[in-house]
Amino acid sequence: MQKEVTIKNKRARFEFELLDSYDAGIQLFGTEIKSIRMGKASITESFCQIKDGEVYIVNMFIDEYDWGTHFNHKTRRDRKLLLNKTEIKKLERKTKETGLTIVPTTLYVNNRGLAKLRIYLARGKKLYDKRETIKGKDLKRDLDRMIKNS
Repeated sequence: MQKEVTIKNKRARFEFELLDSYDAGIQLFGTEIKSIRMGKASITESFCQIKDGEVYIVNMFIDEYDWGTHFNHKTRRDRKLLLNKTEIKKLERKTKETGLTIVPTTLYVNNRGLAKLRIYLARGKKLYDKRETIKGKDLKRDLDRMIKNS
């Protein structure tokens, strides 16, 4: 049995208001999935884009596989996301009409050993929304401390 791999984009919840979620497969090369299973990937600076009716993740970092040969993969390249046509059309319509964006939040390996990416349809937060988020976290932390100490 393999260890569970979950790579998160923690800034996404802070920077964006997350609306609808989708789980998408990723089209990968052999050495890429091996690096992901070892936990050597990052999605913090990545974003999703729709080109020619297909969804791609741009700027996703997957470290080179240590035991790879000269056929090793490029660390940053556009990778195709595998979604249904209806989901792609819905995402395309929402991003064009209302100015929403597609944000990757979690990269994980499911129980069948396949790499999946959880993406959200998201709206960017304003500065005062971010301040409100920080204020809420501080209040929750203070309440937890008070409950723990009493």
